[in-house]
Amino acid sequence: MRLAPLALALTAALAACAPAPQPAGLRDPSTAISSNAAFDPARFADVWHVAATYGEEARCGPLAETWVPTGPGRYRVTGTACGPRGARAFLSEARVTGPGRITRGAEELWVLWVDADYRVAVIGTPSGRFARVLSRTPGVRPDLMEAARRVLQFNGYDPAGLSAI
Repeated sequence: MRLAPLALALTAALAACAPAPQPAGLRDPSTAISSNAAFDPARFADVWHVAATYGEEARCGPLAETWVPTGPGRYRVTGTACGPRGARAFLSEARVTGPGRITRGAEELWVLWVDADYRVAVIGTPSGRFARVLSRTPGVRPDLMEAARRVLQFNGYDPAGLSAI
């Protein structure tokens, strides 16, 4: 009796029915992601409030960053970030590395979208480890927040996981 080939075929069939592994990170890696080619580094400078984000960062309450130009395509970034014990101050250097691409620390952030007046920006990482909606003011107009959610979705992020701060 040839049970071994039958058992092997049944095992393969059952494995094919198993759910696909979930993508690591916040975005579907099979979805293309694009940075904003028309990004203007000079207009990005100044204060940005974190209006919405993913994961634990939302638990810390209001967070903000100040981007101060230090040279062509370079910034000193200060602000508050969410750490294990709540909000904490940070200081980092950032530099523009391509159209809509900024390296801050060891990570490359992509500016996925900014509205025409640079009131709201969406930034994320190709890895899907990070994404947030930034705003010049603590509150965001509903139409601009909806546009930000659509940009995240277009770039493979699940907008349902986005939490307003």
